[in-house]
Amino acid sequence: MVQVKKINASFYAEILKEFGAAGELIKSRQEEKQGLLDEFDQECKRYFFGKISQKGLVSSIKKANEELKRLDADIRESMARARRAGVKALRIISAQAPTSYKATLSGISGGGIGKKKKKKKVAKKRKAKKRR
Repeated sequence: MVQVKKINASFYAEILKEFGAAGELIKSRQEEKQGLLDEFDQECKRYFFGKISQKGLVSSIKKANEELKRLDADIRESMARARRAGVKALRIISAQAPTSYKATLSGISGGGIGKKKKKKKVAKKRKAKKRR
């Protein structure tokens, strides 16, 4: 009996869930980063109008930069996780490439049944000529 490749649905669903979770995490970190930038912009305006001192702004800059580095690292990590999940999903999907079959009076033909794979021709290496 001829069998067609079948996808492992539970494993594929798990990969898609992982991919979606990584995407949601990226989105939330980007929103958090935007909020941090907006908040720092407000601090700069407060300094400009004389509501806070330069020392207060310097402290705010240090905190903002540390938080921005952390958020960027989280975003990159989530992107890598999503990329790995995408590669896994692509491997599973690529394995499902259709094999052509044909129904005939004598039965099913095609799908590589009874066919030999063609051998690749290997080019012979030439020996280098010695120069005198």
